[in-house]
Amino acid sequence: MDIFEFAMKMEQDGQAFYEKMAAQAANAALKNILQDLAQDEVKHYNIFKRFRDGDFSAAADMQSSSKVFQRAKNVFESIAAKKDFKEFPADVVSAWKKAQEIEKKSEDFYREKAASAENEKARKTIMLIADEEHKHWALIENVLQFLERPKQWLEDAEWNNLDRY
Repeated sequence: MDIFEFAMKMEQDGQAFYEKMAAQAANAALKNILQDLAQDEVKHYNIFKRFRDGDFSAAADMQSSSKVFQRAKNVFESIAAKKDFKEFPADVVSAWKKAQEIEKKSEDFYREKAASAENEKARKTIMLIADEEHKHWALIENVLQFLERPKQWLEDAEWNNLDRY
């Protein structure tokens, strides 16, 4: 299996994981974030499919940034405005931690493969996808902080650091 086939499989697995989490999510705001993450995985899958088929013009597609970060910020602002503080079950936190591990492994994999890419456009785009995976990791870090201490997290307005990514 070549790099692009393997990457496509990773992205499909990520999409399925986020869709499963979204289907089980009791919190509508977190469900929306999960659905956005699943859509980003589909976007990455399609880019790798184009690479596999010899079309390396996908670098331009990566420039259109994911909307997941702005939507997540809006979600957290909405929760803060409503003062909708509640505790989340341990299995929810555990699932998000698994998602974060997946994003980190994906980022590391893509950075390693980008270093050995022969085509410069492919290398740059693979690095952009690695950057996207890092952003997903950071977003999930914020979600985990929120899940583990929602009231303090929202009152501290730490969600503003999503703008950095």
